Amino acid sequence: MEHPFKYSLDNKRYHTMNYYFKSRYGKKRYKAVIDCGMTCPNIDGTRGFGGCIFCDGGSGYFTQKNISVTSQLEQEAKRIRRKNGDVHIVAYFQANTNTYASIEKLRNIYNEALSFPNITGLAIGTRADCLPDDVLELLCEINSCTELTVELGMQTVHEKTINKINRGYSHEEFVNGYRKLKNLGIRVCLHIINGLPDETVEMMIETARQTAKLHPDGVKLQMLHIIRGTKLGDIYENEPFPLLSREEYIDIIVRQLELLPPETVIERITGDGDKSKLIAPVWAMDKIAVLGGIDKAMADGNTWQGKFYRGE
Repeated sequence: MEHPFKYSLDNKRYHTMNYYFKSRYGKKRYKAVIDCGMTCPNIDGTRGFGGCIFCDGGSGYFTQKNISVTSQLEQEAKRIRRKNGDVHIVAYFQANTNTYASIEKLRNIYNEALSFPNITGLAIGTRADCLPDDVLELLCEINSCTELTVELGMQTVHEKTINKINRGYSHEEFVNGYRKLKNLGIRVCLHIINGLPDETVEMMIETARQTAKLHPDGVKLQMLHIIRGTKLGDIYENEPFPLLSREEYIDIIVRQLELLPPETVIERITGDGDKSKLIAPVWAMDKIAVLGGIDKAMADGNTWQGKFYRGE
């Protein structure tokens, strides 16, 4: 029997990026990751030092450092097309805080990416406390000439956890930055991390419930990765703390999806860490098993994204 979730072209009961691209553009798009050597106000002392405790070089696991935007895109385009043929590409400014620089530098790197052949959009990863008026004005300019997505690392809505992970700004500040973008008509994707230290299952579910009230365009969901060389890695190796099992993670994801608006695109539902530095959980390396487990759990439970979303 056909399942009841309408934003799907296959067996998925959640709104995948694949569905979003194919229904909107008729074909899939692929992200080319870029590292522009940015820093972060939580690293340089403006808001704090050391960054978030899980941060491993600004999450730019797959980026090529110390070369131009064009050179990085050339390498990424070769990688993507070798596997997928002649496809459209989204330039993804991934590493660290990509609105945290002079307006001149930002304008130059964004425009350099837009001038690269077959670039059909920009995705810019940043923090919600790094959106001054001149940056917002520039983002509006970019948004007027291409599809722009701004990705914000929310992680959690709980202040106790926010302080513990050393994020450097409150949830209220996060919401203020998010609303600035939405009020300007800019597409926004929020990042959520499950399994943060001392968070209960109900705390993770509450993060999804509060996220649903914001009605973001996209959400990325992932398990906390303990990476060697990070502050969190040091903490875990000195005094290990409980982590979610794969089965627990799958159950939490299903419950979170049930609360999120069906229109919200689930841009990621598990994570890619640097496997050479991953301490735990080891099960996170088997993405196929995680994805298959989510599909099976949703089918067995006859549930889907937004089943319990009532609109706010």
